[in-house]
Amino acid sequence: MACGERIVCLTEETCEWLYLLGEQKRIVGISAYTVRPERAPKEKPKVSAFISGNVKKIKGLAPDLVIGFSDIQANLAQKLIKEGLNVLVTNQRSIAEIFETLQMLATLVGKEARGKKLITEWRGKLRRIARERRGKKRPRVFFQEWDEPVISAIGWVSELIAVCGGLNVFAGKAGAMAGERIVTLDAVARAKPDVIVGSWGGKPVDFNWLRSRPELAETPALKKNRLADVDSAVILQPGPALFLDGVDKLFHAIHGF
Repeated sequence: MACGERIVCLTEETCEWLYLLGEQKRIVGISAYTVRPERAPKEKPKVSAFISGNVKKIKGLAPDLVIGFSDIQANLAQKLIKEGLNVLVTNQRSIAEIFETLQMLATLVGKEARGKKLITEWRGKLRRIARERRGKKRPRVFFQEWDEPVISAIGWVSELIAVCGGLNVFAGKAGAMAGERIVTLDAVARAKPDVIVGSWGGKPVDFNWLRSRPELAETPALKKNRLADVDSAVILQPGPALFLDGVDKLFHAIHGF
């Protein structure tokens, strides 16, 4: 059997990509966090969270390939490898790396041309959005991924903020791992964000929490009540959702006041 005939997707972006490529028949297991496309959680068995997974159940599905994302899944990947399974874990952090990974997976399942077409369309969309804001004032944006500890934007989100005509106030940290993107509220205050955009990785953004922080009281964002949120399902996964919906939602979050 060729590798890739029976695939377990440990994260949602791979699942959505295979559906877009018309190769959903290959998927035999998915993450419990999968919400895109809507039909996927109704059609495919759930076998993992993000950090953990049901190794016995995954092995029982007889996958010839398990695909994951991020060093955070290293322990789960190790357990699956010890069970004799083929595991591919990628660590894309930038838009360029996301496109490269998507193209690699498209080639793996024999849909190289389809993958290239979609990626070309999405590159064009990003260029159009960037042109729309060219020459206009760039609001200072604090993108918050988590509340305690406070974590700033990952690399691809920082890049999309720039595409949308904003300026990530912690752009210098964007290429780092999550632990290295922790910031203090005092640092946020010193950065003087015009807008605060939250996407708290699977739980709702608590705007009352933000408004009650004394450190943030004098920031332009709080003074003008420029607080917004973006669903983590469309902005914090390195896959199709970013380009289909995430960048549009982010644009509105930054400029929709």
